[in-house]
Amino acid sequence: MLKAAILFLIIAIIAGIFGFFGIVSAAVGIAKILFVIFLILFVVSLIFGRRKSY
Repeated sequence: MLKAAILFLIIAIIAGIFGFFGIVSAAVGIAKILFVIFLILFVVSLIFGRRKSY
């Protein structure tokens, strides 16, 4: 999922260079959503992945 967020960030940067503003806003929006989802899943995995099984 992090790869997808980075991919959309790169697409947004390339589209910004070429001046396609509609594509930029769409790609940035998707990248932000994927980044937030990845961040939430990362924090949850840190919290629940530390449990010791007895």
